[in-house]
Amino acid sequence: MTRKQIYFEDLEPGAEIAPLEKHPTTQQLVKYAGASGDFYQIHYDKDFALKNHLPGVILHGALKNAFLGQLMTDFAGDRGWLRKLSVQYRGMDQPGTPVVCKGRVVKKYVEQGHHLVDCEIWLENAKGEKTTPGSATVMLPSRGAAG
Repeated sequence: MTRKQIYFEDLEPGAEIAPLEKHPTTQQLVKYAGASGDFYQIHYDKDFALKNHLPGVILHGALKNAFLGQLMTDFAGDRGWLRKLSVQYRGMDQPGTPVVCKGRVVKKYVEQGHHLVDCEIWLENAKGEKTTPGSATVMLPSRGAAG
């Protein structure tokens, strides 16, 4: 898939990253459990989750991390690289409720010849609450670099 490439020179601190909306389902959680090996019942068994004082089945934290990783690799484009990704799980999200991955550029700099961009990122629920805040660094191509 070819994505629109953003270049280091195109960005300034404060620039918003195009949001990525996700619509997680219980089926997706079951598939993710199989792929990741995380079969904790709170991610697919509603009765078990309720007995454990949860509002119902909840998304895997690592799946939310993956959603934010996709936000950043989409942002970096085919010629960019996701160099660092860090998130914190601060709230629960449930299947059947859309979540939106968002972010903004915090800093841009050149280090050892690499054009780097630090970003604040987060996953937001339908109420606008940041349930999964984090940060990321991407390496972007430069319009001035050969290649």
